[in-house]
Amino acid sequence: MAEEYWKRYRIKLKDKAAVDGIAKAGELVVRTLDMIGAHIAPGITTDALNTLVHDFTLEHGAVPAPLGYRGFPKSTCVSVNDEICHGIPGPRELREGDIVNVDVTSIKDGWFADANRTFFVGKVSAEAARLVEVTAQCLARGIAAVRPGATLGDVGHAIQSHAEGSGYSVVRELVGHGVGHAFHEQPQVNHTGRPGLGVVLVPGMVFTIEPMINQGGLAINRLDDGWTVVTADGSLSAQFEQTLLVTEKGVRSLTPYPL
Repeated sequence: MAEEYWKRYRIKLKDKAAVDGIAKAGELVVRTLDMIGAHIAPGITTDALNTLVHDFTLEHGAVPAPLGYRGFPKSTCVSVNDEICHGIPGPRELREGDIVNVDVTSIKDGWFADANRTFFVGKVSAEAARLVEVTAQCLARGIAAVRPGATLGDVGHAIQSHAEGSGYSVVRELVGHGVGHAFHEQPQVNHTGRPGLGVVLVPGMVFTIEPMINQGGLAINRLDDGWTVVTADGSLSAQFEQTLLVTEKGVRSLTPYPL
């Protein structure tokens, strides 16, 4: 099976040693997100959050994967309000009512794990809270669709049907991905799809599911910094991400946190 999936899809199935390594990196990613959540408050800058992530990662014997990746200048992505993803930390101060996504990828002992969460800055509007809640539900439904014999189309459909049924739109251009040996591997994991289509899931596959859900339309723009992706209509966007393993019987999160 491993040889077939490599030849056919360039997907590297993970053995026990690989899974154990990714899980250790994943444990640190979750601890980092928990740590950063305690610091999110009005007045803190996105660059201060980046410094906290950077220092915490190094203190625990790991390396922040985003730093220098294809020229990315920081150790984490911090995306606020209408920023969908890949926000570059800087002098911006968080304000009461903002929603902010922090995306952490750590390399520990050569293994990569990747996860993100969207946090509230103080008290947010009911509309913002509902978007974030539905986005977390979208990830949960995507994870629940993962099992041997299911397809990536099943995963995308589970996410898309819930998001669109709740009145939101799903970003198409940015997707989940294989992870473990490297930051980004095959397969690509779309957050939309049709049941039964796409790569069939088999034990040993490790990939992220990371739906980006917009309050308004699905169109996006990329800012002049070359990285930050925003909603074209200025509406809010939220995201949650975990690294998942397809097991013999179902699915295991290697970056587990409650949804």
